[in-house]
Amino acid sequence: MPSTPPTPPTPPVPIALWQVDAFTNRPFAGNPAAVCPLDEWLPDDRMQAIASENNLSETAFFVGRPSAAEYDLRWFTPWTEVDLCGHATLASAWVLLHEIDRTQARVVFHTRSGPLTVVRAGDELAMDFPSRPARSVETPEALTKALGARPVAALRARDLFAVFDRAEDVRALAPDMAAIAALDGVFAVCATAPGTGADADVDFVSRFFAPAKGVPEDPVTGSSHTTLVPYWADRLRKRTMRARQTSARGGEIGCALEGPRVILRGQAVVVLRGTMVV
Repeated sequence: MPSTPPTPPTPPVPIALWQVDAFTNRPFAGNPAAVCPLDEWLPDDRMQAIASENNLSETAFFVGRPSAAEYDLRWFTPWTEVDLCGHATLASAWVLLHEIDRTQARVVFHTRSGPLTVVRAGDELAMDFPSRPARSVETPEALTKALGARPVAALRARDLFAVFDRAEDVRALAPDMAAIAALDGVFAVCATAPGTGADADVDFVSRFFAPAKGVPEDPVTGSSHTTLVPYWADRLRKRTMRARQTSARGGEIGCALEGPRVILRGQAVVVLRGTMVV
């Protein structure tokens, strides 16, 4: 009998991809994110594999809705899908408003964290996010050991926040990533302090560590600012602020508290335009 011919391989699918440095106005600074517009959703495991292949802190995927300038948006670290990501939202909006359709002035993303509206604001984009205020907690001894320094206060929201007196203290941290990853029930650790010394030109600084999610130190983290902004707005008695994430790459974030919402502003730079074939 004739043998059954082999099943032909599934043809590769081209996927447009941009790499965007977010929360900066120069290449190779801020936080890089990959952005993949899709006509329809890929299987979850395929999107996770693409994010792992990109090996950036986040890869964003979006699919257009019938309504003009509305999209469904999802974010993946190299290891997992997350419920909110600021820099990849900024990167996605930057691609839409500066690369795909320069005539648009506004986009709305539908996400796990609800609708997120992004609008042009001069040479920046302004993102409307939900506020996630923290509660004060006792400082865990394990947190002090993991950071190698004792914070003056600790806060808890989605993440565990360590508050220090000076920006210099945050810059000097050399955390034990394995110890941070081992903290029980902790998504990530964020260290923060008022702007002092070389950072006196901003209201507050931060650093963000999420080794358990495949991101040892995130260069610039929009989602942490949904907690940092209400905290510092209350402490500094200010509703409009400027923040800096003092990672090696560094990033600048404009911040405002508007009731239950946080407005985050920033610029971005496209550093790569290409096509993945998967």
